Amino acid sequence: MNLADKTCEPCRGGIPPMDTSAAQAMMVHLGDGWVLSEGGHLERTYLFGDFAESMAFANGVGELAESTGHHPMLHVTWGSCRVEYWTHKIDGLHEADFVMAAKTDQVFEGRQS
Repeated sequence: MNLADKTCEPCRGGIPPMDTSAAQAMMVHLGDGWVLSEGGHLERTYLFGDFAESMAFANGVGELAESTGHHPMLHVTWGSCRVEYWTHKIDGLHEADFVMAAKTDQVFEGRQS
């Protein structure tokens, strides 16, 4: 399953969040670096050579988020950007979070070429 090729289908709410075992099973479809936080979020920290590169990446992720209607929390600092996904409407994880994580990896890989 290539998650990055899937369309992000926003969650409309009214369903339970993904349980821990289902989330762990989805992790095998993501690149290295993604972790499930204790708070039930999906997180990865990307490293860069300076603040400008971190901001450029964050802006690329922002464009992706706007185009799909699924927005992460971004923590931008000098040399890194931590991306955190979860679905606010269900206060937990949904398949859409994993699709967006895979698409975020593509944004990062595109900046490295």
